[in-house]
Amino acid sequence: MEHAIETNIAVLGGGPGGYTAAFRAADLGLSVCLIEQGLRLGGVCLHAGCIPSKTLLHAATAFEEARAGAAFGLRFDGLRIDIEPLRAHKTKIIEQLAGGLDNLAKARTITRLTGRGRFTGDQTLVVDSPVGSTRVRFSQAIIATGSHPTSLVTAPRDPRIWDSTVALALPAVPPRLLIVGGGIIGLEMAQVYHALGAGITMVETESQIIPVADRDLVQPLFLQLKNKYRIWTGTRVATMTARPEGIEVALTGGTEAIELFDAVLVAVGRRPNLEGIGLSALGLAPDQQGRLVVDGQLRTARSHIFAIGDVTEGPMLAHKAIHQGKTAAEVIAGLPATFAPVAIPSVAYTNPEVAWVGLTEREAARQGIACVKGKFPWGASGRALTAGAGNGVSKALFAGAGGHLLGAGICGLNAGELIHEAALALSLGATAETIARTVHAHPTLAETFAGAAGVVCGSATDLLPSKPRK
Repeated sequence: MEHAIETNIAVLGGGPGGYTAAFRAADLGLSVCLIEQGLRLGGVCLHAGCIPSKTLLHAATAFEEARAGAAFGLRFDGLRIDIEPLRAHKTKIIEQLAGGLDNLAKARTITRLTGRGRFTGDQTLVVDSPVGSTRVRFSQAIIATGSHPTSLVTAPRDPRIWDSTVALALPAVPPRLLIVGGGIIGLEMAQVYHALGAGITMVETESQIIPVADRDLVQPLFLQLKNKYRIWTGTRVATMTARPEGIEVALTGGTEAIELFDAVLVAVGRRPNLEGIGLSALGLAPDQQGRLVVDGQLRTARSHIFAIGDVTEGPMLAHKAIHQGKTAAEVIAGLPATFAPVAIPSVAYTNPEVAWVGLTEREAARQGIACVKGKFPWGASGRALTAGAGNGVSKALFAGAGGHLLGAGICGLNAGELIHEAALALSLGATAETIARTVHAHPTLAETFAGAAGVVCGSATDLLPSKPRK
């Protein structure tokens, strides 16, 4: 049986970008139909990404810190992680947040449709579900369909070969786990499974872990992890064969080896979800990277069709999608909104955390942008030392000694929280002098960022004076 509805805005996808767009549009007085193929709102971020991974990482970090407590005179006998209560706690948090989203949508009288949506015309789409189909006629539409994990062509179909969604379900704790990909997802899952008792081997095709970040920023993390895992950079998977006794993997490049693993986690990136949604009915097609091209107001080549989140250019991050969702809804409502952030912060929730925002040194060199760098080692921070976090570093890049902030990075305890001072400073065009002269509480980890700025303007007193600039 087919039903039909009409709405101002049809939002295809109920992840962070989609539900934010729907909520904002409803708040602005527009009728909204929100279409999500899953039973609950939240998308990958809530159900198989950001939230479950951070829940597991919090447990893993607490476990590691408890074991490291011996340096502070703390002793724990029989310390372990029980996997069933951990799974239950993860599920409880997901359910709590999903229930909250359901209530927020209901309070806004948003029309919810569960099923797979596909465009059938310029202003129509059909939502197919097991109980029937619904035809939706809309004036404007927002595509927010997210992304899915990229697979390896060398990988056979086998339940012992996981993607991040499977890994987050904690199917087992393999004695020998190979993680293919040394990016954020791979490193976060390595930390969880190492805390649970797995032996970790990680391979990364690039010359360093977290290749998009500067090498000196990730170095404190690498130095800590290399004593826990086998990390082979400059290495790729040549072949992967499923055998009764395990997954046999042939590695080539920086490390040449043939080894057997109990499970393999493939974490080599994600691809936009644009297949099967009827783009041809709109006269649209993905670009060479599989994304939709949008302007500053998130409009596609069809001015009444918007796209946000992972299906657009830029980092595949929930906070990017959230801000894009608000912008798209406001543009549709006639407000003068534009999505033009100065920078979008990135965070690896490892132990220690790695966070950065704005220009990296690598990007500056590639673009021919001259910059001056200030670095403050956390070994000179009283607060870091008291917390057992003296291996961290804060760095900042400026357009000359008197110029504005171009980018910043922090590796250390709570870096994901600390980086937002740099994000705000970047947005406001702050200079090294302004940041260094901003009074920071002592002792705090935050003052290490002011210290990095002080290095650039020559006012840092917690380090030996640098040589005068010529």
